[in-house]
Amino acid sequence: MKPMRTLVTGATGYIGSRLVAALLGDGHEVIVASRNPERLGDFGWIDDVTPVILDAADPDSAASAFGVAGPVDVAYYLVHGIGQPGYRNADNAAAATFAHAAKDAGVKRIVYLGGFVPDGDGLSEHLAGRAEVAEALTVDGGPEVVWLGAAIIIGAGSTSFEMLRAVGDRFLLIPMPPWANNPLDPISISDVLYYLVAAADSERVPPGSYDIKGPETTTYGDLLLTYARVSGLWRSGVPVPDVNMDLVSQVAALFVPVPHALAADLVQSLDYPMTASNDGLTGLVPDPPGGQVGIEDAIRLSLSGHGRRPVDRLADPHHLADTDPDWAGGDVTRIRSLASMVTPSVAHPALGLLCAIPGPVAGWVRTGLDTVIGLAPKGLS
Repeated sequence: MKPMRTLVTGATGYIGSRLVAALLGDGHEVIVASRNPERLGDFGWIDDVTPVILDAADPDSAASAFGVAGPVDVAYYLVHGIGQPGYRNADNAAAATFAHAAKDAGVKRIVYLGGFVPDGDGLSEHLAGRAEVAEALTVDGGPEVVWLGAAIIIGAGSTSFEMLRAVGDRFLLIPMPPWANNPLDPISISDVLYYLVAAADSERVPPGSYDIKGPETTTYGDLLLTYARVSGLWRSGVPVPDVNMDLVSQVAALFVPVPHALAADLVQSLDYPMTASNDGLTGLVPDPPGGQVGIEDAIRLSLSGHGRRPVDRLADPHHLADTDPDWAGGDVTRIRSLASMVTPSVAHPALGLLCAIPGPVAGWVRTGLDTVIGLAPKGLS
């Protein structure tokens, strides 16, 4: 694929920040778009990109961003408001605004990363909104749209993986309601990035919808137990009765370190099978070099990083970046980070002993510390 001028929205997010690094690594020119340009300076790739201010909800901002960016071959749409009040309608409006601005700017292609949309009525806000955003990005005479759908993305810093980590670390006995048997096609973050880059190639990938997945199908319950096994933890699943998903989402939000509204919205989607509905990019794009990453290998890679590093200098995209959320990385990592703030540097090597804290205890300690910080003046956090 020849070098292209690409624009990445959501560049400060988990996937967007890693995609920027992947595009640069493949020789593409990258424009990064954000509503908060001051945050862009935190990313290791900032000197290698062109930053623009873009608020997809504001038509003037979107038009101005494309004007500043200049000619763009491919625009990546990675914007979402999940976890915020009224995000479904806001997401649809923002996508339409972005698509019209891209059309006026002569953009040839939009690549959108959404998710699988199961068949059936009564889908959660999160699931129903995915297809609606893809439709909103498709405007008459506008850029062609490639919609990649993915289920759980395995990688340190990914919201879904951090929820998986929290449950696996904190519960000796893992509750297994009936929906824990729903089939699931997870995918590693490295494979997601590979397919996102490949989707820019109009000679290879026609416009349309493609579900991307890893090489193995599992279930929610088995994925949790696989995480525990790879982590070296003893865990067991305990069957429990079916419970209303509204209640499950609210309770889950209390037991994972992910922001409560975000966790509650994501949990609503667990009540559905999450398997690919088509062959994705098979036959259009060759497998990643070395083949796709399996579930166990993806989890192992996600747990193998040692300390946060700039996103463009990660030894592997599964590792935690210094720009990933503070709540990511697991309980022990968070406790060590907080402890290092209040201990002299000479004592920092001893903080490695915190790894010996049992998972459930680390979860209680971390929750307590986070609660105290939340109640403290902002300057102390």
